Amino acid sequence: MRLLLVAAALVACAAAHEHHGEAPICAGGGGRVVAEFRPGEVTLDGHPADWEAVEASEFALLPALDPDDDKAYTGGKVAVKAVHDGVNVFFMLQVDGDYAYTKGESKKCPSVALMFQVGEKATYYNMGGCKDLPGSCTRKSCRDHEVDIMHFSVGNAIPGRLYGGNHIDNAAGNGGDRFGHLVDVYSWNPHCRYLDGIGPKENNSNAQNDWHGAWWHSSLTFHSGFVDDDSPYGKKDDKGTYYFEFSRPLRTMDQFQQDAQFTIGEPSSMAVAFWYPTDGKPWSNSQHYSASCDWVTLDIQPSLEAARYRPAPNRSWDAATAFALLLSVVAVCVSIFVGYSASKNKSGVQFTQLADI
Repeated sequence: MRLLLVAAALVACAAAHEHHGEAPICAGGGGRVVAEFRPGEVTLDGHPADWEAVEASEFALLPALDPDDDKAYTGGKVAVKAVHDGVNVFFMLQVDGDYAYTKGESKKCPSVALMFQVGEKATYYNMGGCKDLPGSCTRKSCRDHEVDIMHFSVGNAIPGRLYGGNHIDNAAGNGGDRFGHLVDVYSWNPHCRYLDGIGPKENNSNAQNDWHGAWWHSSLTFHSGFVDDDSPYGKKDDKGTYYFEFSRPLRTMDQFQQDAQFTIGEPSSMAVAFWYPTDGKPWSNSQHYSASCDWVTLDIQPSLEAARYRPAPNRSWDAATAFALLLSVVAVCVSIFVGYSASKNKSGVQFTQLADI
């Protein structure tokens, strides 16, 4: 039963991401997000204080189906920050918006998603761009069109609490999150979108949710820890900023092209989506905003020490080797000379026996 509910939820989410026809014309596509090496600086709790020193990349939030500047999200741009510690990569999304939260009703709450290119042919538009129709997608027919998606719908998530991968859902071998709906998903197109580990029969795998995350709003002032009974946690329509914070390992144990694999020093392609209940109305399936209307480059940078390190030229090693060899030759010559001198002097020396004294 739970699996059926999850599948139904994914169908709804797929519709929310769905694009139709040809890709719209967009003049402001692209951009870059830099993830510096900053180990031990970020605590995954949804709060922005530990991100203040990290430079943000800002993007206008335009309707995904009609990226017209005149129809941009009225709350302003989304700021995207990223860092890594050599093992995990961390993201912070900041977007202004009046406080809106209705427990159990995801479409009356903000929602965010991150999408990453996995397959070489995967397109930003149409979530991978495989042309197969619903029910016909397979990992063979849609090979190289895979995209990796993290989707966080906060309707059941307590602000400041951690959601995502957990022992119960990971033990079931899929990318679900029954507690806060921070799910790990892969897709070939809007019709062929599944939780990691779930999909066509020939594509089943023993997967898990590799993401963790939390959310917060700047109008919330209670910092000792909310519980479920505190819902809705804040006052409706209070001005402020939403914060969505996430982390994931740079590399995962995925063996079926369902997760993006990040490499330090190599660029990756990503996208950001945002849903918001404008004027208190639930957002519709197609009403989501995108940061840029094409792939954004994620640049995971090496540490400054690694970037500055340069091995000594080979000629320095050659000079040192030659100098050591010269010392060895001199030492051998001196040894031969001393030995020869001692042998020559020995023949002219007379010894007197003790008995003759």
